[in-house]
Amino acid sequence: MEENQNNPLKKKKITKVDKIREELKGFPGLPGVYLMKNNESKILYIGKAKNLKNRVRSYFNGDQTAKTSLLVKQIHDIDYIVTKTEVEAFLLEASLIKKHRPKYNIRLKDDKSYPYIRISMADNFPRLYLCRKVIKDGSFYFGPYTNGFVVRETIRFLNEAFNIRDCQDGFMSTRKRPCMTFEIGRCKAPCVALVSDKEYRKEIAGALKFLRGENKEVVEHLERLMKSASKDERFEQAAKYRNSLQALRAILEKQRVINAADEQNQDAISFHGDERGVLVATVHVRHGLVIGQRSHFLPQVNIFSEKEDVREWLVDFVNQYYYDNVIPDEVLLPVDLGRDLTELLQNVLYERSGQEVSVRFATDELGRGLMELAESNAKQHFNSYVTREENKLKALEYVQKKLHLPKIPRRIECYDISNFQGKESVGSQVTFVDGVPFKDGYRRYKIKTVEGADDYGSLKEVLLRRFKHTEWEDPDLVLIDGGKGQLSKVMQALKEIKREDIAVVGIAKARVTGEFSDKEVGETEERFFLPGQVNPITFNRNEDALHILTNLRDEAHRFAITYHRKLREDSSLKSVLDEVPGLGDKRKKELLIHFGSIDEITKAPIKEISDLPGFGETFAQKLISELSRIRGGN
Repeated sequence: MEENQNNPLKKKKITKVDKIREELKGFPGLPGVYLMKNNESKILYIGKAKNLKNRVRSYFNGDQTAKTSLLVKQIHDIDYIVTKTEVEAFLLEASLIKKHRPKYNIRLKDDKSYPYIRISMADNFPRLYLCRKVIKDGSFYFGPYTNGFVVRETIRFLNEAFNIRDCQDGFMSTRKRPCMTFEIGRCKAPCVALVSDKEYRKEIAGALKFLRGENKEVVEHLERLMKSASKDERFEQAAKYRNSLQALRAILEKQRVINAADEQNQDAISFHGDERGVLVATVHVRHGLVIGQRSHFLPQVNIFSEKEDVREWLVDFVNQYYYDNVIPDEVLLPVDLGRDLTELLQNVLYERSGQEVSVRFATDELGRGLMELAESNAKQHFNSYVTREENKLKALEYVQKKLHLPKIPRRIECYDISNFQGKESVGSQVTFVDGVPFKDGYRRYKIKTVEGADDYGSLKEVLLRRFKHTEWEDPDLVLIDGGKGQLSKVMQALKEIKREDIAVVGIAKARVTGEFSDKEVGETEERFFLPGQVNPITFNRNEDALHILTNLRDEAHRFAITYHRKLREDSSLKSVLDEVPGLGDKRKKELLIHFGSIDEITKAPIKEISDLPGFGETFAQKLISELSRIRGGN
């Protein structure tokens, strides 16, 4: 018995989980953020905690959701960062998730910041901009709006209605006489001092009133101007005011009034979902008017799971949602978070915005009405989203069947090569996930080892470089823009790196000659070439499966062309700057980054150039003089 007990083969095997549990004994009982990593040190999940030791230990207690169980199986190491307070942990967590985008965190896939209207009040003559970042620069910001088109249309209306300039600062500072916008009566020409700062700001005040919801005053103001112009027989000007009034009323008709007397900015958040995921809808109300809504689908959340705490994932969503979007005066939620969690979230939002923010479960009549609107939006968008996803999945299943793939190609990568007369060859990598662009999977490659217009060699280089990155997720399918020649080069490259397991297909346009196709002779069609198969494969023209693949090919081509054009423009700009005496590489780089083109440099005021690092007024004047000489051919 003693021999058996001392036999090392009989000892209990120390598992990965045992090792992590032992390490957890050294974790502090303090607030902070923890980072769970796999065996390649890739971050899988980032979380925050009031007590790091207790929170992380809870992942290994056996009572887990399916998602957590899958996460735990992949954890190899856990790092942590201690913070002073739980509020700081919330703020740091959101920042790290934004930076690393871990697989198991709630991630807002549509994380493109919302469009806002910015009024640059720090300028002598303010103007209106579309912007997607809100910074503390003395400007007024209005929004968020539903989309950029709404913002552009609103800005266009306000510029026309209140004679606000629409020119860039650099253009305005170089004017010697009014531009065409003044000639047609849509601007008062502040560029050449035809209007005083004080008078101009009266027009800005009118635009501000409109954006703040004081629409009645704006309508009355325009009506007075129209009648006055008509009385003075300035009929052309009266017609312009009439057109502005019509445009204003058209905008107001599209806005739903919730509470005209309410001056607060509110967001109402609700959700709808099932075992496939949950869609969270946010309705934005500004000064009693609904100005838009946004929705985000969270596939990680199963609201039917008893182990899924709605408060936990909802707070995570709110924390991420307001990371870089304007925070309103009040956030209405569909559930009661409880006193402690509510106060914590309010403190987090206060730290971000610098103002008191109310977070509450809507129980009053107006609040419930707004929540019903948000809930209705969530339900409708959920149904639309899952229908679209199911259709895309069916299309991808059909791609799998037609191209004889081992699995559904949920992640597809496409590669393209671009050059101009054999110069500045570049490669592009574009990735679609579940049939839509996945921008994190876009890559650009400047060809290094191939001389001249050798698309085959360039394609091979790109693939060798791409698949050296083992930390990137493997594609289910590689799509190559080209026929059998390109396909054979790809197969050679993959063989060199022992990745023949990756499915590859070539796509090429061809004119129908009667061979390989039942389409009309003379038409063009897309043909797909598989390794080892003589005859190409074709799809019916209107199939969703074909549209996904051709959209991917077109996007890869666009991405390559855009990069190539940029390199050519940079090269052209550098060649001109090389002729300027005394202009070194460091100052060239500053000019390239700040202006981007010779035209913008020559139009820029001396002060703007002289303010750049390493310049100065004397050299700025010399630079403009030299550029004028070079471009004039003297």
